[in-house]
Amino acid sequence: MNNTSRRDRLISEIKQCLLLAVPLVAAQLAQSSTGFVDTVMMGWLGSQTIASGGLGAAIFTFLLLITTGIVSAVSPLVAEAYGAGKPERVSKIVQQGLGISLLLGIPIVILLWNGGTLLLLLGQNAATAALAETYLRAIALGFIPSLGFAVLKSFLSAVSQAQLIAIVVVLGTLLNIAANYVLMFGKLGLPALGLAGIGWASTLSLWSMFIALATYIHSQHRFISYRIFHTSFCYIFTQENWRIFWQIFQVGLPIGGLIAVEGGLFTVVTFILGQIGTTSLAAHQIALQTASISFQVALGISLATTVRVGQLAGEQDLVGIRLAGYVGISLGGLSMAIAGIIFWLLPKSVVSLYLDINNPSNEDVVNLAVKLLVVAAIFQIFDGVQVTAAGALRGLKDTRIPMLIGIFSYWGVGLSIGYALGIWLGYGAIGLWCGLAIGLASAAIILTLRFSILQSVTLELDKLRK
Repeated sequence: MNNTSRRDRLISEIKQCLLLAVPLVAAQLAQSSTGFVDTVMMGWLGSQTIASGGLGAAIFTFLLLITTGIVSAVSPLVAEAYGAGKPERVSKIVQQGLGISLLLGIPIVILLWNGGTLLLLLGQNAATAALAETYLRAIALGFIPSLGFAVLKSFLSAVSQAQLIAIVVVLGTLLNIAANYVLMFGKLGLPALGLAGIGWASTLSLWSMFIALATYIHSQHRFISYRIFHTSFCYIFTQENWRIFWQIFQVGLPIGGLIAVEGGLFTVVTFILGQIGTTSLAAHQIALQTASISFQVALGISLATTVRVGQLAGEQDLVGIRLAGYVGISLGGLSMAIAGIIFWLLPKSVVSLYLDINNPSNEDVVNLAVKLLVVAAIFQIFDGVQVTAAGALRGLKDTRIPMLIGIFSYWGVGLSIGYALGIWLGYGAIGLWCGLAIGLASAAIILTLRFSILQSVTLELDKLRK
């Protein structure tokens, strides 16, 4: 392959990745903006509400990320089947994914319903736990449609039809904002539900998005060959479907595990800061919510990278797999570098979106949140690289080793150093966030090396076979 053809293929791959990534990024941003808007509107109800709501949201998001990670195995499996031209296998994978969503969702809804008890066991203040429980009970009923939506989203992106996802999520987000306002403050003759109103608004939005996507897939002629919603009860228990069921778990459990160890790192830090005080917890929630928004851009690129690598794996294009992986990793790092510059240069402007920075009662929270955003600016590029590198490996169904890498980097490195700096040495929230940065940097380096080595070995073995 000469330099011109290599350049042409590189440009083509960048275009292919962006074609998938742009609607997925838009969908991720719109979806995460639900949490952003919720946090901002919690701030309208006061610091105690934002602290309680932050804890409730942390539990809901943590559990949703883990289970969404498991069902996201639908994406590489469907992408590979799609690349290999096997529509009947695509159908079975998506059907099993929807079944797994229900299987995982029911016990978690029960757990969320009793979230106040869980928070008390985790050492949180009784008043904070009681207020958080009102939010968790309201949003719990939106958990199962969230998982179903994740499965359908994985299907559409894996068959390169991701455009509608962004539209549905944007409309769902607008519905959530309007419902927040109505239910929080008791408009249109409804009672004022406060923090619980935010939870009910999210549930309404999540159900609406799932129903909209399911209706679209069921009604479109282009998806008839996949027969996603056409199956009999007896057909579910065939031997082939059981194999697919377990394959989703085999690929998905390590994905969920990797998300758990990364998300768990931030969740544990949230609980530690909750024990330190409301000021640290509120500042942490502001910085974490802001960083999670920029992360959605890299996550959208990561999802696109998984699809591109998976499709090329189905086509058995080894050179294309390598190129798709590196394009995704580069775009992920670049997008987060831009976000880091914004955090570094305009931290107070960002904090002003959440709290009145001129109100003396908010001064301590504002000052600490600004410092945390500066730390977040430093680790943005590492966060972008690690999530897209994991996405590239996911496209190859390589999920177990990345999970172990995550455990080492996030907990062995990140939490250990963060706890030492924040608690033992007394640097508090800033020390804990420095540990997060170091852990993410470790993951970025090791996961990228893993992809590089895996591809080099695969290419060499292919040359020997030829």
